[in-house]
Amino acid sequence: MVDNDCGQIPVVDDSGALVGVVTDRDIACRCVAKGYSSDQSVEEVMTSSPVTVSVNASVDECCAKMEDNQVRRLPVVDDEGKCCGIVAQADIARSAAEKETGDLVREVSEASSEPASAGCC
Repeated sequence: MVDNDCGQIPVVDDSGALVGVVTDRDIACRCVAKGYSSDQSVEEVMTSSPVTVSVNASVDECCAKMEDNQVRRLPVVDDEGKCCGIVAQADIARSAAEKETGDLVREVSEASSEPASAGCC
């Protein structure tokens, strides 16, 4: 993550299908905060069944999923469930108008009444 300046790494199976993601938050909450060893397996740390977006999704759909799920990054998957990439809030912000960017940041950052699906900390 440090070498590639990213906050999320997809975890795929042998066929390339997405099975989870490891985020900087997963590491902080599931490893560091609990005092676990750095040789802990990815499977123990990852968020299984992450919220994803289709490769054919619109930017509006991405924003809605980010807002609804209080996440800043979404793995992009094809029709076979294979990970094609990750779309981040920052990616959208770079290509969106200033007002839209502010709205997205505010909506994703607002506390929800329901806990996040990752369930850490």
